[in-house]
Amino acid sequence: MNTTPQPDPKDRPARLTVGVVGAGRVGPALAASLQLAGHRPVAVSAVSDASRRRAAQLLPDVPLMPPAEVLQRSDLVLLTVPDDALPDLVAGLADTGSVRPGQLLVHTSGRYGARVLDPALRAGALPLALHPAMTFTGTPVDVQRLAGCSFGVTAPEELRLAAEALVIEMGGEPEWISEENRPLYHAALALGANHLVTLVAQSMELLSAAGVAAPDRMLGPLLGAALDNALRSGDAALTGPVARGDAGTVAAHVTELRRHAPQTVAGYLAMARATADRALARGLLKPELAEDLLGVLAHGTDGTEGDARCARARVLGM
Repeated sequence: MNTTPQPDPKDRPARLTVGVVGAGRVGPALAASLQLAGHRPVAVSAVSDASRRRAAQLLPDVPLMPPAEVLQRSDLVLLTVPDDALPDLVAGLADTGSVRPGQLLVHTSGRYGARVLDPALRAGALPLALHPAMTFTGTPVDVQRLAGCSFGVTAPEELRLAAEALVIEMGGEPEWISEENRPLYHAALALGANHLVTLVAQSMELLSAAGVAAPDRMLGPLLGAALDNALRSGDAALTGPVARGDAGTVAAHVTELRRHAPQTVAGYLAMARATADRALARGLLKPELAEDLLGVLAHGTDGTEGDARCARARVLGM
């Protein structure tokens, strides 16, 4: 349920023609969502076969054309290209005269705010940064997932209401992010979501190696509960051998991982050290148990005695 106050009707965008430059997983889904709100997708730029298929599935009958022609047809343009490609794309569109005065130009990069659109702003465009905090599959399910999804919104103050109104029309929840905080905001999301996929995939592989027939079925309830507890309680939800200070168990884990999946050892040790630090700071891990645990973690990376002394110093400094 969307709990964000609805904007006054005079602040809502008029029904707009919508174009998409970059038919990756995000752009077609956002355009389809805007279509449900009454806007009209009119053009899509897509290069690869996969992007063409996505456009055809989510935006049937919307023609494919080069980026410059997408801009010519559209009141609202979604620039949904990879982060590293965005600055050059914006500069190129502005330099070739493709940008029209009064045109809403929206990018969906988490890393950048509105300033990356300055070349288009100088050409008269209206710059908006609307980043959906959601993972996308490139299928119609993405449109449904936008309901209640938070969007990181950055725009000039005079466009703030229009930016928030567009997010609400897509079923999302606008969250204002300052220009200078965009990289930190994006790092936080990547840390939580992208690394989670890696951790879960590694866990499933290890369970399969241990003989578990249905790793997904085993992990589903456990990870669901862990995520719910973490969102509700933060560090107070920490459990397991690291938070308890079970150095012997952690050492056994490292030994088994080195034997069966050496590529996972570095990640395990890094996360265990971070978990130990947070458990210590929260008072969940007793200092007298933490010294042995941190010693195991220091030597787990082929550390020296100096590493162990550093671990002890960390404990004594708590």
